[in-house]
Amino acid sequence: MQTATAGQGAARTPLARFFASTLGRKAVMALTGVVMFGFLLGHLAGNLLMFAGKNATGTAYRMDEYAAQLHSMPALVWGTRVVLLLSVAAHVWVAVSLASMSSAARPVAYKVVKTQQATLASKFMKYGGFLIFAFIVYHLLHFTVGVAHHDFKPGQVYANVVAGFSQPAVSGAYAVAMVSLCLHLYHGLYSFFLTMGFNHPTYTPRIRTGAQVVAVALAAGFLSIPVAVLAGVIKA
Repeated sequence: MQTATAGQGAARTPLARFFASTLGRKAVMALTGVVMFGFLLGHLAGNLLMFAGKNATGTAYRMDEYAAQLHSMPALVWGTRVVLLLSVAAHVWVAVSLASMSSAARPVAYKVVKTQQATLASKFMKYGGFLIFAFIVYHLLHFTVGVAHHDFKPGQVYANVVAGFSQPAVSGAYAVAMVSLCLHLYHGLYSFFLTMGFNHPTYTPRIRTGAQVVAVALAAGFLSIPVAVLAGVIKA
């Protein structure tokens, strides 16, 4: 049995051995994280059209025009969805596998756990990941499919967003999700640069600060919409 296992390991290609290693899986996590980060930037840019109001003629909301333009390009929309879905699946699988590898390497917990170097974001990663995944499912059911929306109107994105975020409980749930996203994104961005080898006494603190700024700015951008709806800045 040991000989067969060793033979199977030797038969693996260098690429397969790399992705089976901790370093390879961290690389997959970093690359899929980049894909999701890019999607978040594009998604936020589109969402901020909620502040643009109606077009020059006053006949339609710019947000609705943007959504209609996207849906006129099904190849782009579905291509993005497939790439994003695969990235999320790979990201989750790698996170679970790395946790399993870490647990297997240390089956007996340490009697003394030192947490001086651990940040709130790093300690929250596992739970935050589950929370963000649950939020993604709810978000799709809420604004894409409409089954979780109390007054969903197909094709009327602006009206759906205003109606959805007019409910304080819904806006509150989104706020919790965005805080989780902020923590997750901060740790993910910081870890990405460390995985890529950018680790230097001079630059590491700057990378950490930059990750914090980007994560807070992105989360604040998404949060600005429900806040604006509740404040009456964005209204039907």
